[in-house]
Formats: sequence, C-alpha cells, structure tokens
Amino acid sequence: MAKAGVSLSEVHRTVSVPQGFRIGKRMFAFFGPAYLISVGYMDPGNWATDLEGGARFGYTLIWVLLMCNALAVVFQTLSARLGIATGRDLAQACRDNYPRPVTYALWVLTEIQIAACDLAEVLGTAIGLNLLLHVPLVWGVVITGFDTLLFLMIQNFGMRRFEAFIMFLITIIAGCFLFEVVWSRPDWTQVAAGFVPRLPEGSLFVAIGIIGATVMPHNLYLHSSLVQTRAFDTSPEGKRQACKFNLIDSAIALNAAFFVNAAILILSAAAFYKRGIIVTELQQAHELLSPILGTAFAGIAFAVALLCSGQASTLTGTLAGQIVMEGYLHFKMRPVLRRFVTRMLAIVPAVLTIIYAGDQGSYKLLILSQVILSMQLPFAVIPLIHFTSDKASMGEFANKYWLQILAWSGAALLVGLNLKLIADKLGEWIAASPEPAWIYVIVFPWLAALGCLLLYVTLKPFVHLPRKEAIPAWKKLNHFIRAPEDDLELDIPRYRRVGVAVAFADHDKKVLSHALPLARQHDAALCLFHVVEGAAGQAFGPDAYDAEAREDEQYLDKLAVALSHRGVGVETFLGYGDVTKELIRLVQEEGIDILVMGGHGHRGISDILFGSTITPVRHGVEIPVVVVR
Repeated sequence: MAKAGVSLSEVHRTVSVPQGFRIGKRMFAFFGPAYLISVGYMDPGNWATDLEGGARFGYTLIWVLLMCNALAVVFQTLSARLGIATGRDLAQACRDNYPRPVTYALWVLTEIQIAACDLAEVLGTAIGLNLLLHVPLVWGVVITGFDTLLFLMIQNFGMRRFEAFIMFLITIIAGCFLFEVVWSRPDWTQVAAGFVPRLPEGSLFVAIGIIGATVMPHNLYLHSSLVQTRAFDTSPEGKRQACKFNLIDSAIALNAAFFVNAAILILSAAAFYKRGIIVTELQQAHELLSPILGTAFAGIAFAVALLCSGQASTLTGTLAGQIVMEGYLHFKMRPVLRRFVTRMLAIVPAVLTIIYAGDQGSYKLLILSQVILSMQLPFAVIPLIHFTSDKASMGEFANKYWLQILAWSGAALLVGLNLKLIADKLGEWIAASPEPAWIYVIVFPWLAALGCLLLYVTLKPFVHLPRKEAIPAWKKLNHFIRAPEDDLELDIPRYRRVGVAVAFADHDKKVLSHALPLARQHDAALCLFHVVEGAAGQAFGPDAYDAEAREDEQYLDKLAVALSHRGVGVETFLGYGDVTKELIRLVQEEGIDILVMGGHGHRGISDILFGSTITPVRHGVEIPVVVVR
C-alpha cells in the first residue's frame, strides 16, 4: 500500500470494511471517527458557556445549541467528504493549493488554535481533579502533563480500541448528565419552548460565546483524516457508500454531543436560574449542585464528567496536532516529543496564571482560549468549503449548489458572530486597561494581517493568474551533466547502479525525478532502498516480517513496476533497524555507484528533534551522494 503522503500513515486504511455482508456490518465498520470528533463539541470550553447561558437565561438558548449542532453536521460532513473523495486531509489540501508563505501562516495559526484548545482541556482536567480528589489546581495542571503516556499506550492498541476508549468516556459523561438532568426535575414545557428562536435582552453575548465554543477548527482537520482509516472501496460506488455511512455516523455522534451540551444548559437552568443564582465558574457550579439537588452524588457526577471530558478532548487534540503538522509541513515529529511540546504550550500559561492570578484566573484563561478558537475558525471553514466545491478534485462528490449556499450561509453566520465576539472582547480589554495604547500598537496590526490573510484565502479560488511554466527536473539535470567538454577535459563517470533512498514521504517524487534521468542517461539500474525502522525491525531485523514490513515491501514493488514502465531496470531492497547503518550496508553490498537521497533541510537542534541521516551516510560511503531538497 502506498504510504507516501497519506494522512496518519500508521493507521491509514487499517480498519477493514467487510464486503458481501449485510449493510449493518458494513455500516458498523464506519462508525467511530465522528465520536472522536464529538468530544471536541463537549470539551470543558463548552461547559462554561452552557452553564452561564442556563443560569442567566433559563432554557431560552437551547435553540442556539441546536443551530450549532446543525452547522457542525454540515461542516463535519464536508470534512469527511474531502478525505474520502480526494484522499487528502484538510491540512494537506491547504498545502497543495496555497503558496508556501500562506501555508506556513495557516500552520502557525492552527498550531496556536490547538494549543488554545489544549489549554482548555488542561484546565478542565485540572479542575476535575481538584473537585474530585481536592488536588490543588496548580498540581492538577502539572499532573495533566503525564497523560502523554496514556495517549501513546492507548494508541498502540489500534484505531478501533482507541475509538472504543473514547466512546467509553463519552458514555460516562452522558450517563452523569442524564442523572443530573433527571434529578434536577426541569420544566419540560419550558425546555420545549427553548427550541423556539429568540434572544432575551442581554443574551447575545452569551449566545455568541456558545457558538464560538462549539464549532472547533481542529475537528475539521481531524475528521478529514480519520475517515481515511477505513479501508473502503475506492471506486465511485465505494466512495458514495463511505460518504453515506459517515454522514450517519456524524449525525448520531454529534447529536450525542448536542445532548450533553443541552443537558448542561438544562441542568443549569433547572438548578440555578429559577433560584436567581448566576453561575460563571465550574467550581461554583460543583459546590452548589449537591445542596440544591439534595444529593452528594450530584457534585461527584459533575466532577467525574468534567474529568472524562478533559481527558477525552486532550487525546483527540493530540491526533489533530499530529495531522496538522504532518499535513502542512510534510514531516513527522516523534510522538512523545510532539505531545510534550503541545502540552507545555498549555501548561506553562496555565501554571503562571494560577500562580499570579489565583484559581479565579483559570476561568478567565478558559474564556480567552475560546476567543482564540473563535479567531481561527474562518481559516479552516472557508478553505474547506472551497476545496469541497472544486469539481476538478472532488469530481461527482463536489458540493451541489444548494449545499454551497447552505455552507456559505453557515460560514458567514459563524464568522460574523465570532468577529462580534472578538470585537466585544477587545472593547472590554480597552475599557479595562489603564494604558490601552499597547492594544492599538500590538493587537490591531496583527488583526489587520489576519484580515488580509482571510481575504486572500476567501478570494484566491476566484482569481486565476497565469502560471509560470516550470522547467522539468530532468532537463535541469541533463543541462548540468552535459557540461561544455570543449572547454574542459573531464573524466565523465559511467554509473551502472543508481541507489535511491525511499522514505515513503511526499519528497520521494522529487528524489525519483532526479534519479530517473540519471539511470536513463547512463543506462543504469535503479536500486530502491527503504529501511523498516519500527520496533520489530529494530529488535528482530530481517526476521521481523510484520505488517509494516509487508506494506513497505508492497509499496517498493509498486514503485518498481511504475518505474520499469519508464524504460529502466529496477531492483528493490529492504533494510531493518537503524536507517543510517542499513543504508551504508546496502550501498556497499549492492555495488552502488551513486546514491540519491531526500533532505529535510534541518540543522542543529532540528536534527536532534527530527533525526539526521544524510551526514553520517555521506561520511560512511565512498561514492557521490546527491541530496534532493
């Protein structure tokens, strides 16, 4: 199976879809990705807005949650269709369609968004530990740093077990709130009336906050990747079936998230609104629930649900971070290091806020994280609509006109309301700051830059500029090889065996585009090398013929067939264990005359993070090494 450039390559198409069975079994094989998405719609950032909405305005804002859920179904469906129809996740699609500066800007913004999301999850988990076990908030934040090990342990069990664990946490959250809602005895007539759209005086800001906390940008990246974990038939009929089953999966999972959010708001209205209690903090709600509802289990259930919510959200947020980094930048960071970096970006501000502003500052930091999420939303939604409306890449799965109108209307609503939220927050900061000049000097230029970027992303598909014709790589190489021999007496080498280090990444195409003309020019054989560097390969060497080794061998064979059709002889070789040592061994044993490798362009500390192969290989062999960047 070709692994070059696929999203989440370690689990890509690892979940089998039964063929020839009844429709129920096939449908069940597709269930899972949307449940991982749904936890983002019930993370701790949603809790604060739902609690405040219920405590201030009773049941009247339930319709806002329903509207957000409908929009979520639309956008998550588009995200799933993108992954199914094109085989690309949203981050990869952005890299494919935008210039590098825009790609890097979008990546930075998305990383900030994921860090902000992780911040809300850290605080939610820490508050849950504080409420349940009385762990001081600052130590709770520190403890959350160790859930990296939990994530890696669960991920090693496979995609289906990972999904099952997330579903287990969702079940606990739903069960806790089902108990809370039943015990609070809400007025169901008023609950039904809450589905009628209306905005009581002073409720607009809270309604915007609910919307801003509900639709998460990172979920759009995540869903477009997770649907590719299913080994569905890639024929048009197979893709149509996959789209249909994923729509059902999304509708069920996101309605479960709607139930949780509605339950929080209903609980808050039933317990606090009718008593005139305004709740704005999670700790405050926990303290009041038990005496108001008359059972100690009410507070315990609230804390348990909060802890599960924070943990489930942070596990899926980790996957989103991996997808974004690999999709935008086309390289992988070691999982432990990736998780550590992301978690530190959340833990450091959380600890500093708690130390200097006390526990009360955690709520303000939670709200700030939601404002940051709101700012990032347009940069995910608008590209998604553009990509899924493009008939050239989506084919028959491109958005119909009615769906485009629906999606653009939802995007305009979300973007407009989120901009209103940001403007209101800026107004508050300016009014509260003794010296607001720093806001004008620092914040407004950044907002202007973001506005220009958003304008570019929005208008680019409608502006078609003529492209400069690129010079093929083989012409550049031939021009280099055919040096003016009349001026210089050169000893032109004759290559018989050209080695190519294949990394199963997108830059393989560039490497092969340089190696192929070399082989043609010298009538040489292409020798494709790849090293299986997984745990089994490290431990057992050639005896470790596991799933990874089999997939790698199949991919090399497919490359060999494709290249042989271009008129060159091709041989394939697998190494096991240490990449550097194995490449040197293969070059020496196979009598390679020249080696072509791909380079990531890193130096110094980046080599420590991502590994260094070129330098030790170059020093370990006595033949020319061509490095393709």
